[in-house]
Amino acid sequence: MKKDIALRLTPEQASDEKNYKSLVAKKMKVSPDKITAIRIRKRSIDARQRNVMVQLYLDVYANTTPPEQKFPEFEYKDVSSKPEVIVVGAGPGGLFAALRLIELGFKPIVLERGKDVNERKVDIAQLNRNQGVNPESNYSFGEGGAGTYSDGKLYTRSTKRGDFKKILNVLHFHGAQTDILIDSHPHIGTDRLPSVIKAMRESIRSAGGEVLFNTAVKDLVLADAKVKGVVCADGTKLMAEAVILATGHSARDIYTMLNNLSIQLEAKTWAMGVRVEHAQELIDQIQYHSPDGRGDYLPAASYSFSCQAQERGVYSFCMCPGGFIVPAMTGENEMVVNGMSPSKRNSPYANSGMVVEVKPEDIPDEFKKHGVLAGLEYQKEVERLCYINGGNGIVAPAQRLTDFVDSRLSFDLPDTSYVPGTIASPLHFVLPQGITSRLQEGFSQFGKWAKGFLTEDAVVLGTESRTSSPVRIPRSPYTFQHPQIEGLFPCGEGAGYAGGIASSAIDGEKCADAVAEMLKSLS
Repeated sequence: MKKDIALRLTPEQASDEKNYKSLVAKKMKVSPDKITAIRIRKRSIDARQRNVMVQLYLDVYANTTPPEQKFPEFEYKDVSSKPEVIVVGAGPGGLFAALRLIELGFKPIVLERGKDVNERKVDIAQLNRNQGVNPESNYSFGEGGAGTYSDGKLYTRSTKRGDFKKILNVLHFHGAQTDILIDSHPHIGTDRLPSVIKAMRESIRSAGGEVLFNTAVKDLVLADAKVKGVVCADGTKLMAEAVILATGHSARDIYTMLNNLSIQLEAKTWAMGVRVEHAQELIDQIQYHSPDGRGDYLPAASYSFSCQAQERGVYSFCMCPGGFIVPAMTGENEMVVNGMSPSKRNSPYANSGMVVEVKPEDIPDEFKKHGVLAGLEYQKEVERLCYINGGNGIVAPAQRLTDFVDSRLSFDLPDTSYVPGTIASPLHFVLPQGITSRLQEGFSQFGKWAKGFLTEDAVVLGTESRTSSPVRIPRSPYTFQHPQIEGLFPCGEGAGYAGGIASSAIDGEKCADAVAEMLKSLS
């Protein structure tokens, strides 16, 4: 006998099957010794009330031998002699596009400007030691894209556009932990993502696809408003009837290239602000409504805040419980920060982007001469100002949270997870006035909702500016092709159609489906 059972339990009860086996047996109307297997189908935490509860959805077997627990497997058949498709970028969008192309019977040629995950680690370690940024290999560029060295959050609201469950299954098939198939807000962790990414690369290569590193694309081969291939930085031309452009939100040179080719781009809304860091213990106390924090049975708490300030959204972004703040610049004279968490989320710090919505009409007039790239130039200028107001190299400008809200300089700073270090700086003055004033209102509001959040022991670092690109590469909602260029398929965050690992992965699969439709129509 098998039965689906839902239980609402305390964290301690939910921590071990033996704690709730008798409850399950009672619902099954059998004795506990008749229960042969309990499998968790879904797990979520409800922290809305003072008493935090865990919701479990279970498959329970009694008086029967349970079937072997099987997970979806994926067969990537040989495509070495099949029609080729160029995929520019080996982030989530590009990798999932490549795997989907193989499923559809096409050979992907993945071009990645950066290095593989092993070599990339060396450049990231050097960056963390404040020894310079490699513009082709950093926290944004390299195998796996910005997602490789991140929290690995997989939650998405884009499920209407694709199969979110399949994305989780593909990641699990390539080595991600089984918990991502169960948890309502799954995450992999920056310590585990590299091995998953490597396994995906090997699936592509084993099936006859190609993955080329240190291969930046500098131009497109065009003829009669059709893409025919790409030109790499070393002058090599690679030809194909379709190109998926999955280059990520920080590939500014790609937007410049397209603009120079008179290929249509669109200015879009994005967001910019700071990264705020608290003690994780404080966030646990606030979110779990307990002076004892999360205790022994709950994970590091996260939060999600948003409000309106002066007709613009102010919101938390990429919250990393038990995580670290990292340097996320992609070039010299830039100050950019981001956050990441390991799988156990066991750092004593909690950090999150706190950003303000920036619409195209918010861009100062002095940048309008750059046309559709005005937002990019504005973004670059704010990053430059934060760099100038930081310390030696990539020491970050920082301020106590309460000092930022009150527009006063901090004379000392709390400890922080940001390894290159911080220096007291008037971020309230350095950031554009429209960003500062809205952040100040937002922080004040969040402090009212979450007592203790607005504290002098929290620190803000600047700048969190790479939430998304200020530019979108347009495409048809039906064919996924650029409206001007046949065979060019903008994809993922770099195109402005996704945010995060799961959303970009979904978009990559949809682009691959669209490519297959086009190529089949040509044959």
